[in-house]
Amino acid sequence: MKVYVASSWRNHTQPIVVEQLRVWGHEVYDFQHPYPGNDGFRWADIDPQWEMWSAQQFIQALTSDLAHEGFLSNARALRAADAVVMVMPCGRSSHLELGWAAGAGKPTAILLDGPCEPELMYKLAGFITTNLAEIGRWLAAK
Repeated sequence: MKVYVASSWRNHTQPIVVEQLRVWGHEVYDFQHPYPGNDGFRWADIDPQWEMWSAQQFIQALTSDLAHEGFLSNARALRAADAVVMVMPCGRSSHLELGWAAGAGKPTAILLDGPCEPELMYKLAGFITTNLAEIGRWLAAK
């Protein structure tokens, strides 16, 4: 099964989830290493001061070739995925990815790791757990 793992660069569990899903035989898209020789898109590749941007600077950065290439890589993998697993904690992009996948009718799951803020719309996900092994069983049943 092709699995898209949505998460954050700051999430230290994300690489563990990617690796374990691969051990279980899944083809996994890893936004941190989308393909050999590519270490994924980071805003800092456009500007090391990206966290200080104004809204207008952010909008302008979205038009850069790097942002376009990063988006296309993630969007293609998201469209090609058979299932999407969002690994918490994560940011806005991951939530958009999971929401898009749920709306597209793809199986979706959320792996909660650590403290979390309750969110009603997580009910859009087909499965929610705190246990990676349960994600494996859920995917095997798909």
